Amino acid sequence: MKKIVFLICITLILSCSSDDRQVNPFLPNVSVNFQINLNLPQYDNLGFPGGIFVERTEGRGIKGVIIYNQDDRQFFAYELSDPNVDPNLSCSTLTVEGSRASSNCDGNENIYEITSFGQQIQGEGGFPLLAYRISKSGNVLTITN
Repeated sequence: MKKIVFLICITLILSCSSDDRQVNPFLPNVSVNFQINLNLPQYDNLGFPGGIFVERTEGRGIKGVIIYNQDDRQFFAYELSDPNVDPNLSCSTLTVEGSRASSNCDGNENIYEITSFGQQIQGEGGFPLLAYRISKSGNVLTITN
């Protein structure tokens, strides 16, 4: 009996994963590591809850990064590429209007809600926006993957 319990425990431990993020076959794994200073005027939108800023600087994400201030303590960062479209297509960069990000590819109805953890609310594919890690220290946000 002890051997059976032991085998069940080992099986459960080995089946657990410390990183529960779903692997997206469309988006390549790129290194993301940058900081933004919230005191700078270009980041004024992030100075209040609900504020969204789209960072399009080269080398920051695949196509860019969407940054969202939920409540001044918690921030979220997402890839600007449509997670359900090949990022090599010129139309794969999302358009952000209000709290929604939408696809620019003809015939593609993909829409994502930024304020709901980047979940897809319309279209096909099923992958949410690719989330990046974000931390706040004072008035500096650090975005990494």
